[in-house]
Amino acid sequence: MTDASTSAGDDTSIAVSIPPLDETAHEAAQERQTQLLKPPGSLGRLESMAVDIAAMQSTPTPSVDPAVILTLAADHGVTAEGVSAYPKSVTAAMVDAVASGDAAINALARANKITTHVVDMGVDGDVPASVIDHHIADGTANMTVEPALTTTQAHESIAAGRALVEEHAAEAGVIGFGDLGIGNTTASAAITAALTETTVEEITGHGTGIDEATRQQKIETIERALAVTDPNTDDPLDVLRCVGGFEIGGLVGVTLAAASRRIPVVVDGVVTGAAAVVAAEIDERVSDYLLGSHVSTEPAHAVQLDALDSPPCLDYEMGLGEGTGAAVAIGTYRAACRAHTEMATFADAGLDDA
Repeated sequence: MTDASTSAGDDTSIAVSIPPLDETAHEAAQERQTQLLKPPGSLGRLESMAVDIAAMQSTPTPSVDPAVILTLAADHGVTAEGVSAYPKSVTAAMVDAVASGDAAINALARANKITTHVVDMGVDGDVPASVIDHHIADGTANMTVEPALTTTQAHESIAAGRALVEEHAAEAGVIGFGDLGIGNTTASAAITAALTETTVEEITGHGTGIDEATRQQKIETIERALAVTDPNTDDPLDVLRCVGGFEIGGLVGVTLAAASRRIPVVVDGVVTGAAAVVAAEIDERVSDYLLGSHVSTEPAHAVQLDALDSPPCLDYEMGLGEGTGAAVAIGTYRAACRAHTEMATFADAGLDDA
């Protein structure tokens, strides 16, 4: 991992200043936990969640509100290799569903009082006017033939993600990640293999529900893409350029911008996990501001969470994406913070000598 303050040079897309966790706030929050009207440790991980968020936000009274989920969408040229059960036209259809409020992410976000935004980073098709426009191109290039992104596009995607935080989530208590894009589990597996020194076979799953024969084809496609593009695995930006996606680059930018503002980031599934790995390789301090959501059914996700040292909040056998795991987890993180800030202390109950 590198330190962006020393490695970024004049590259404004990744040059950020990420503050350290606030140890004073952490200690104050930990002390408050010992005073709350309950046996010590009786709320288990809910207690440590609140204390961790306190250190991120630099306050002994953490809150995830307002909560925002940014769902970034883009198409992938590698779909030409038959790696998905669905055609790439489904990406635009799903963007339309999210924009209309009819997708799973919308239902789960409404249930957990979360604001959602869907963003066109590179959808090959028409999208509603209400979708935030950061369109770079009509999908990436086919990574088995040439790098998926140009160097300029990689930087543009990261810059767009940073702008999203500035424009739509600058005051958020927490930001959840979401993604849409046929072919993006292929890109995510390629990134994960390149940056975690894990075999493609080990981290490639069934994505949109492909059969085993297609999964083997997907494995061969990823291996061929890595051989053709030959990314420099010591340079996360080069990995993003060679085998990434516009939405993945955008999520890298969101991560960097959020961490620089002390905003916790809830990582969703395998696509957002790939973005988090890239961001943490750009600047290892990013990891301090990551919160796990769930364990995706895609095998690369567990590898990503281990690399990020970010334990999941829940395991419901989810694998949809869109930000659905993040939406459910934010409800738990909200509960942890509210128990921490709203529960009475022994002193409040007149039991300070107990």
